[in-house]
Amino acid sequence: MPALHTPSFTPRLSALALAAWLATTAHAQPAAAPGAEPSGGTLSTVTVKANADASAEGLSDPFAGGQVARGSRVGVLGNLDIMDTPFSTTAYTAELMQDQQARSVGDVLLNDASVRAGRGFGNFQQVYFVRGLPVFSDDVAYNGLYGLVPRQYMATEFIERVEILRGANAFVGGAGPGSSAGGGLGGLINVVPKRAPNEPLSRVTAGVQTGGQVSLAADLARRFGPDQATGLRLNLARRDGGTGVDGEKQTLDVAALGLDWRGRGVRLSADIGYQDNRLREPRPNVTPAANGAPIATAPEASHNFAQPWTHSDGRDLFGTVRAEVDLNDTLLAWGAIGARQGDEDNVLSNPTLTDAAGNTTAYRFDNVREQSLHTAEVGLRGRARTGAVGHEFSLSAATLRSRERNAYAFSDFAGYANNLYQPFAVAAPAPDFFVGGDLGNPLVVERLATTSLAIADTMSFLDDSVRLTLGARRQTLRVTAYNYNSGAQESHYDEGRTSPVLGLVVKPASGWSLYANYAEGLVKGDTASGAGITNAGQVFAPYVSKQKEIGAKYDGGRIGASVALFSQRKPSAYVENNVFGVFGEQRHRGLEINVFGAPVRSVRVLGGLTLLDAEQLRTQGGADDGKDVIGVPGHQLNLGVEWDLPVARGLTLDARVIHTGKQYADGANAQEVSSWTRVDLGARYLTEFGGKLLTLRGRVENLFDKGYWASAGGFPGRGYLVLGAPRTFVVSASVDF
Repeated sequence: MPALHTPSFTPRLSALALAAWLATTAHAQPAAAPGAEPSGGTLSTVTVKANADASAEGLSDPFAGGQVARGSRVGVLGNLDIMDTPFSTTAYTAELMQDQQARSVGDVLLNDASVRAGRGFGNFQQVYFVRGLPVFSDDVAYNGLYGLVPRQYMATEFIERVEILRGANAFVGGAGPGSSAGGGLGGLINVVPKRAPNEPLSRVTAGVQTGGQVSLAADLARRFGPDQATGLRLNLARRDGGTGVDGEKQTLDVAALGLDWRGRGVRLSADIGYQDNRLREPRPNVTPAANGAPIATAPEASHNFAQPWTHSDGRDLFGTVRAEVDLNDTLLAWGAIGARQGDEDNVLSNPTLTDAAGNTTAYRFDNVREQSLHTAEVGLRGRARTGAVGHEFSLSAATLRSRERNAYAFSDFAGYANNLYQPFAVAAPAPDFFVGGDLGNPLVVERLATTSLAIADTMSFLDDSVRLTLGARRQTLRVTAYNYNSGAQESHYDEGRTSPVLGLVVKPASGWSLYANYAEGLVKGDTASGAGITNAGQVFAPYVSKQKEIGAKYDGGRIGASVALFSQRKPSAYVENNVFGVFGEQRHRGLEINVFGAPVRSVRVLGGLTLLDAEQLRTQGGADDGKDVIGVPGHQLNLGVEWDLPVARGLTLDARVIHTGKQYADGANAQEVSSWTRVDLGARYLTEFGGKLLTLRGRVENLFDKGYWASAGGFPGRGYLVLGAPRTFVVSASVDF
């Protein structure tokens, strides 16, 4: 294992250790043992439920096995049990993240057979393909609000739950701030911040992984005041060192503080978070050959073809405040505000293949980005009855304002030659060939404003065995683009769209739920661009996708399952007769099967199968009609199993298999990307050390060190290839003081 670079790491280790020591010595009321009498014998026991989103319901309870929850936040509809939800949803728990030592949202979603992670437009932004449609990290919600999570990467130290709603979601959550190029149409991902549990928590975790990366984290929580109504949770973390990819290094600093308070009929929560993620010599995407040459065989998994002068830095500061007030026994009001300041600085050089032998060309691309964003939401939710019909109604209004500063610079597009398998370092070329703006003082290049009003009524019949949801969201998107060099306004549009929803749930028998929905997706339209077009600068209306879905869910107490059939159409743009326009269309349809729970004592399962048929229906000149959409495999399979060994108390073993079918990196389906299978193994051991709970965890990801192209795509019309992560050993020790 390479030597660790500790000088910059040591001061932060000391700060984390000091914070943990202060927390363990703070005067806080200890938690009573289960079944114990209250101290003093005169006070009644008060149960305070962790209050992740200032809602009366709090977090949904975990399902048997603890890896997923029984429900999740469903946008404007609030927190719903999975059996009452007319959509396909899953909420992954903090327990799962800790046990798998997941480091990012992308790691968590590796457990989902409907999702595969890729990269965005030329950088290191995570993008999640849900049902074959991209959801960019811009469009991940934070406690129900868009635009607040770090844009390119989000560490799990912030997160209590990762919730996913698969499929079109314009009504449920509205269009996100980054919803361009079709982003956000595949689903809605919401991350839930951590809250103080009922019992005091003082946990320090130290770990190391292949490549020499060391990590240290502190998770500290206390509840205070009468009935312990006030909660505080502090998370601090740092990672520093190699990643297992040759020469690649990551330094990550994370800090988050969560507060919550419950009064009589009033609930408040607040969060503030900071993340600084720095990558050095990060392994880049690879662009397939434009001449249609076959895809080069994937190199060894640990192989790095990055230039030593490349880097990617992202810093984000964000915060939210949320409140909920009971107006009476059946009506409540809520409100939330949030803000984020994000800064990015990148020096990139992504190779483009020229042939199947791995020869490449590349040039340098520098860019800086600064984004300021503010968002707010208010709403009413209530219950009523009209005769034999129950009503659960919601009304909400939301607004978002974003200002983006940006500048870029390219070196000569002729670039430099290299080779994927035998890369060599070149002197960094000067980024002075094609420049937009001033990298040292970027101008405002875009202002985005969205407003929306949503209303819904869920009607229940026959003792809640039939639930019908009707609703609509009216949303307006205003986008103004400015010249990178002069700051002058170049284009503007102000377009609105009403997105309806219809959801039906029928419970024919105990433990069974059948559902159907019609929903739409909405993203801001493209701006006409490209060489030689006659309508450059024309701004198009928001894109609308339309979805139909039916499904069934089973809750057997210890085992749960769901199946869904869906079909979604979306428009696409291309140039025809020198005119850029929204001429094309593609259709995504498929079958999803998910299973989760603890079918027998000491065994937990989590997995699924997704079959996808993503077809290009209308393409330029009809050349690719009927062919597969770029980057969408025909099938995806996940299966994870955990086993508590009966012969060794406290020891658990787990295994996970992830399989992805073949896909294409070009619209003509000439460039095939092979299928791949990855195997992960893990173990954890819980014991007592010095009277404290000690948890030891070990994991090996990509057990057989298979080199494979993990994804193709990430931007419409582009088949970016991302090499899968190498065999990585991760070990950690957590102590609860």
